[in-house]
Amino acid sequence: MADTVTASAPPAPVVEATGISKRFGATVALREARIAIAPGESHALVGRNGAGKSTLVSILTGLQKPDTGTLRFNGEPAPAFGDIDAWRSRVACVYQRSTILPDLSVAENLFLHRQSSSALRPISWRRLRSRAAELLAEYGVDLDPTAAARTLTVEQRQFVEIARALSFGARFIILDEPTAKLDARGIERLFAKLRGLQEQGVAFLFISHHLQEVYDLCTSVTVYRDARHIVTAPVAELDQEALVEAMTGERAESAAAEGAPRSRPGPQVPELLSVTGLTLPGAYEDLDLAVREGEVVGLAGAAASGNVQLGETIAGLHKASAGEMRISGRALRSGDIPAAIAAGVGLVPEDRHLQGLVNDRSVAENATLTVSDQLGPFGTVLPSRTRAFAARMIKDLDIKTPGQDTPVSALSGGNQQKVVVARALATDPAVLVTIRPTNGVDVKSKEFLLDRIRQVADSGRAALIVSDELDDLRSCDRVVAMFHGRIAAEFAPGWKDEQLVAAMEGMAVNNERKDSDVHEH
Repeated sequence: MADTVTASAPPAPVVEATGISKRFGATVALREARIAIAPGESHALVGRNGAGKSTLVSILTGLQKPDTGTLRFNGEPAPAFGDIDAWRSRVACVYQRSTILPDLSVAENLFLHRQSSSALRPISWRRLRSRAAELLAEYGVDLDPTAAARTLTVEQRQFVEIARALSFGARFIILDEPTAKLDARGIERLFAKLRGLQEQGVAFLFISHHLQEVYDLCTSVTVYRDARHIVTAPVAELDQEALVEAMTGERAESAAAEGAPRSRPGPQVPELLSVTGLTLPGAYEDLDLAVREGEVVGLAGAAASGNVQLGETIAGLHKASAGEMRISGRALRSGDIPAAIAAGVGLVPEDRHLQGLVNDRSVAENATLTVSDQLGPFGTVLPSRTRAFAARMIKDLDIKTPGQDTPVSALSGGNQQKVVVARALATDPAVLVTIRPTNGVDVKSKEFLLDRIRQVADSGRAALIVSDELDDLRSCDRVVAMFHGRIAAEFAPGWKDEQLVAAMEGMAVNNERKDSDVHEH
């Protein structure tokens, strides 16, 4: 009988963490947290920024030691802290920011520090490429092992990182915001690959702020809030409203409570932004766009649509080869960031880490970068004025920070994004250009930021939301969809998800949408 029970017992979880607590000084990062993931399972971990997700990942990957609690892999105790090879054979993490080295080939990245069987033996490049080809083929990754990593797409780099992790023997992989820089088709291919690996027994911990992806990919979900475990449940038993409530501790507002659609400004309302015949080779061609006072306009598009480059051109990051732009009726010189700021354009860039923040500077310094010339006489910066200005921005944007002098790198993702928005609003711009403004932030921060963008328009100015995230675009007065550098369609409020996605993907759309204007391309 004992043998029968043993034979029918379910396999041990690939990872099981119980009673995990971690403090950093006075800050409690995790309190009695837990999670368990079965072989072949895709398990989501969600929570607001600061909920404890990143700390858990650092513990699961051996980068941090928990203060209390136990961690087991496949029923066995976790490796000793610092035993890198042992940890690599059990778990790997594919981060939002790629760890692939661009100057090396695919094969070299796959076997980094393992190119030869020993330090004394020369590298056999033929054998290395052969091993790489076998590894890629084993997991269905169609890539040339000799290709330079810098030529790979975001999606391909992720596949290389996953294959590299599997080559160490790991059968548990953490995916940290893996879809943040992928378009819809890239996400579909990634998910198909992950499902195939699950069939081979590989388990995934999927961390994402895009809740729909949790339902598309995962079978189970764990919610953390305020450093604690809140709930673990099958995805099928937890609808989105209940999931958001678990994440925030507040009942989610229904879509019906959002109020009636706003009326579209008439032709008598001034145009604050006017784009005519604008062309940027390789990105977009002969584009016309107008945003009127009081409007929030969405500029939708997938990765190759040109929508991001258009937003960046308006903000001065690119020099158009043809066409003109006007802000409040005055011509705007392209390719000139100071000229764009002076003309009344504010920018929330796509990547807050690369384009938006100076990580070793304080919250106050980051929030006031665009107005530093106004904080003292004769080009000087008076600390008292900086503090006063920063205090207003911190209060206005509800930035959670221990103090103005705190390094911005110490803040959660949502609060870092608020600092970037504060800096864009510091100049009181006539036109606010926001590029994927809620990327990588939690649900409550997302709601706050979109509401703050709406306030800009309600104050008599205008805003442009450049995004492929449908929740961002739902808050807009109208949405302009781009495909391969041209405007494909325009949607008034009330559009359906499948209609907008079809336009963004260059597919035919039906005639059910309201007040839309479809252009052939």
